[in-house]
Amino acid sequence: MDGARLAASRPARALAAALLSLALLSACGGSGREAASGAASRTGTPVATPSGTSSGTSSGTLRDPTTPASAPPPASGTGTAAPRPVRAAVYFLHDGKLSAAPRSVTGPATAAAALRALLAGPNGVERGHDRATAIPSGTALRSLAVRDRVATVDLSGRYDDAPGASADARLAQVVFTATRFPGVERVRFRVDGRPAAGLGPAAGGRPLGRGDFEDLSPAVLVESPLLGDTVTAPLRVHGTANTFEAEFRLRVSDGSGRAVADVRVAATSGSGTRGTFDVTVPYRATGGPGPGTLTAYVLSAEDGHRVVLDTVPLTLAR
Repeated sequence: MDGARLAASRPARALAAALLSLALLSACGGSGREAASGAASRTGTPVATPSGTSSGTSSGTLRDPTTPASAPPPASGTGTAAPRPVRAAVYFLHDGKLSAAPRSVTGPATAAAALRALLAGPNGVERGHDRATAIPSGTALRSLAVRDRVATVDLSGRYDDAPGASADARLAQVVFTATRFPGVERVRFRVDGRPAAGLGPAAGGRPLGRGDFEDLSPAVLVESPLLGDTVTAPLRVHGTANTFEAEFRLRVSDGSGRAVADVRVAATSGSGTRGTFDVTVPYRATGGPGPGTLTAYVLSAEDGHRVVLDTVPLTLAR
């Protein structure tokens, strides 16, 4: 009789013990899987990282990683997003000085695409506004590599076909176009895979920056808006300047030449040191959208007449 009662009580005690263990485990806030995961982490089992991340490249050389700040973010998801156009700028010559013009290029190799657009030369509208190029027709981009904010640009031999006074101008056009991208500060030139030899300051492989071409930069270089842009009031204007006491004026005129705005601007520096400026210009124009011009100028110290430093043809939206 005692043996039967003992045998009958064993399942009850086992059940009670199981219920007690389950209650203790729940009170600790864990599960069997979480405990196993924690143990794996503590013993050094690698933890998976999201795909697409990397600690760098083995060579340290990045192929055209430059992307403007305005570029759209990459699409999420498992599908491959179609390349989308990115707004860029190329630099031609206007009255012997550098002048920016807009281009739409497709990523991800946006800097290379901008340089190819530069090598193609000004379009008909730009030529009609006296934009020109010192780069010989037929010049091709062989490769572009960026490392430590220095772009190595390898161009075809045609680029070096016309040495002389225009050499500095053609170098400056490439340098300003490439350094428009935030990932590039200077440019090293190669021609047909070899260091440039007959291109003045580029000889010997020294990387060049914008400061090497101050004599080719207008006293006021408008970086935005760009030639042909359609703008609305108020108009934001930014760029660089090197004027006496850092002062100049910006004038917005309509198609008839009538001034619809004229404001004084002070750059961050001047009188031999190039500074920056970023201003908002209110204007009032009547009628529908029409042609206009943004003019940067200073007043002559001799007789007060306007000395034009840069002009940007625009379309004024009302």
